[in-house]
Amino acid sequence: MEVETAAHTQPREQQQLTSADVAAKPLHRNPRLVLSFFLMVVGWACGPLLLRDYFVHGGNRKWLSSLLQTAGWPILIAPLIASYFSRRRRSTTTTPVFLMSIRLLAACAVVGLTTGLDNFLYAYGMASLPVSTSSILMATQLAFTAGFALLLVRQRFTAFSVNAVLLLSIGAAMLGVNGGGDRPAGVTRTEYYMGFGMTLGAAALYGLILPVMELSQAAHLARTGSAVTYTLVMEMQLVIGSSATVFSLIGMIVNNDFHVIPREAREFGLSKTSYYALLVGSALVYQLFSLGMNGAIIYGSALLGGVIMTVLIPVTEVLAVLFFHEPFTGIKGIAVALSVWGFVSYFYGEIRTHAQQSAKPSNIEQLDGPGDSSVHAV
Repeated sequence: MEVETAAHTQPREQQQLTSADVAAKPLHRNPRLVLSFFLMVVGWACGPLLLRDYFVHGGNRKWLSSLLQTAGWPILIAPLIASYFSRRRRSTTTTPVFLMSIRLLAACAVVGLTTGLDNFLYAYGMASLPVSTSSILMATQLAFTAGFALLLVRQRFTAFSVNAVLLLSIGAAMLGVNGGGDRPAGVTRTEYYMGFGMTLGAAALYGLILPVMELSQAAHLARTGSAVTYTLVMEMQLVIGSSATVFSLIGMIVNNDFHVIPREAREFGLSKTSYYALLVGSALVYQLFSLGMNGAIIYGSALLGGVIMTVLIPVTEVLAVLFFHEPFTGIKGIAVALSVWGFVSYFYGEIRTHAQQSAKPSNIEQLDGPGDSSVHAV
């Protein structure tokens, strides 16, 4: 698929240096993208399970659950400091502390506040829905991401990417239809449907956030002409995570959560130690997921991030069966097969498009053409 990304608007001199690298690194051979994919797998496989475990064993603070999804941002400080001193040793001029511009920082702060709202909607749904159902509903973000990506970043679709979106959406819809009678014990019908609606709203909002992130970093790289580095990915995630955390902290203060947490820890179904360990573990794995998603957007596209998130549904389904004994029906098996099919379709299309582009000898020369200021790469 040909996707316009931020790096495509760099000055011509830098484009001539980096376009060969872009062409030489399709999605499946880009180490930073592979790292991002790995972080997403770890985060999305473990995060929903830990969050649901909190509610299953007596936890009931939704604002706290929202906070956990972004509170792990301080783990990025150490690698950012190391990156700064590394750049400082290699540079012969003044080394900026941050690679972000003021505009990108402000954009990430707004995205962070929106993410905080999205996290609250998701946490509200997680309190009333099984892991499998909430994950399935969140997977519908792929349809929202595709629509907003078309409007905001002019995402270009091929037959393979459209096929992937359709297959993954159908699989999620099948699981949603199959999950109508899975209301957990102790959850009223009203609470269940409130959670259903909140989770669907979270999916729609997340589908907007991903293209906005892609658009923000694209505008930054267009203005500065800087190269895409993982340091920039971590800086963006630090601002987004801290802003979302502030949003959730305000909600916790208003809801008086800090006075309730010690009592909730004492009465937690596992143990007090397990309670705090679960909170810390949730914050860490969700931060890994967010960092991976940000990397997938910068080194791929918002749509790619949505595809990877959706294809991880089978992993969450299997783990939910193992840890929470949720039923695995034939419908779920078909949905898993559709998810894998969609995943393979998407990446086959990317590999095929890359091969076609690599076969064109005029790709580099086109950079010097009149009025041409963009590179199209997978």
